[in-house]
Amino acid sequence: MPSRSGPSRRSGPGTTGPEGRHATREQRVRILYGVCGEGMGHATRSRVFLDELVREHEVCVIASGRARDYLAQHFPTVKRILGFTLAYEDNALRRWETVVQNLRGAVTGWPQQIRAYYQIVEELRPDVAISDFEAFALLFARRHRIPAITVDNIMMLDRCRHDADIVRQDSLDYELARQLAKYKAVGAFHYIIPTFFRPPVRKRRTTLVAPVLRPEVLDSRPEPGEHLLVYQTAEGGETIVETIKDTGLACRVYGVRRDIEHDVRDGHLLFRPFSETQFLEDLRTARGVIAGGGFTLLSECAYLHKPVLSIPVRGQFEQTLNGRYVQNLGYGMYAPAASAGAIHTFLARLPDYEAALAGYSQDGNREALDTLHTQLAAAARKRAGQRHLRTRATGGAPAGVGDATDDGAPGGSPGPADGPAGDDASGGIPLDEQPGEDATEAGTATPGDGTAAGADGDGTAGGQAGAGRRRRRDRT
Repeated sequence: MPSRSGPSRRSGPGTTGPEGRHATREQRVRILYGVCGEGMGHATRSRVFLDELVREHEVCVIASGRARDYLAQHFPTVKRILGFTLAYEDNALRRWETVVQNLRGAVTGWPQQIRAYYQIVEELRPDVAISDFEAFALLFARRHRIPAITVDNIMMLDRCRHDADIVRQDSLDYELARQLAKYKAVGAFHYIIPTFFRPPVRKRRTTLVAPVLRPEVLDSRPEPGEHLLVYQTAEGGETIVETIKDTGLACRVYGVRRDIEHDVRDGHLLFRPFSETQFLEDLRTARGVIAGGGFTLLSECAYLHKPVLSIPVRGQFEQTLNGRYVQNLGYGMYAPAASAGAIHTFLARLPDYEAALAGYSQDGNREALDTLHTQLAAAARKRAGQRHLRTRATGGAPAGVGDATDDGAPGGSPGPADGPAGDDASGGIPLDEQPGEDATEAGTATPGDGTAAGADGDGTAGGQAGAGRRRRRDRT
């Protein structure tokens, strides 16, 4: 059984720590923390990190979509920003509709984005940016040349090596998803990747850690039940519902009927409005789970030892990746589409899945939290060194936010006149990570070790290596 130790609770609400409190692990740091609003996994993971960070640092939280609404319940001053959204139909990603709806949102949301940008510059003047797959914080960090740390599972696509049986015939979807992840966070100071599977790491400044789980999940005790938990939030979930209806199995269904406020029974199917408390109760007592390929729920299933039938959204390769690793590990089954045959096969193999899951364990969120503290301290030291060098170079003139001017265009990037940032300017692109070149293998992380490839205590690849070594190509 996994360990049930959880993270420490924060001392009070808000986005900054209590007045007069000093950091015990590292110096007090001004942090810009961005959270992607597509899906709820980014928000629930960030809540755990933020609970810890606000106790010791000054934190400005920015988020889009439902993530902002969720986090505002715990951190009242979260700023709302424009975020990327995905369009779905019949459990498939619609790429053109996704482009159109984001362009429409940009037209109305851009003025708000500009206001948020200048407010952050004037009020916080961040030392470090942390991003859970959120573009605004990463672009801000690059514009102002401050260190950026990523804390999301999607970077797994680019920074780890995946076998042919995982990529299979979806090489185009895989490459599109990998390139998106690569260029969204190019040149970050460090990449922290929560994961329940451990493929080899192929790039430096990358650390694999156990999934970050809500305290409520860590405190739960799984029990065997007779119902299936069905979770489907993408448009077109009715197809899956019709399939499970034909099986005659007792199911508790979430996400399909979003307009209901109370339980609605349809034969052996019980449709429920979303409630964190009720959902977790149905999860911990489920016989098995039928869901998409979302990382957070699959991680919770692994922790609670619940077999899962993963039916990912078509065209969203990150979900396909997760589902195939579930099957490879023996934790459940991957199916490209819902069918009665797939469900019956899944149910017949439940004892095998339960036996494999019995070997899964993790020590709460300790591994992830300790890694974040280590990398944050290293990034803060590097930022302090940058400021010291600039102060000496300017004869004692005070340094602003990074090297870029505060009146620069929001979300911009250093122009040609800025020159390459190199290893000593964390907000730019390190010389060993020039975009546009294929990555070379930079070491591997063996299953279960959770260590970074080529990273040391100061968070940089190669530690104290000389300039010649730093210029060897790791290539993002």
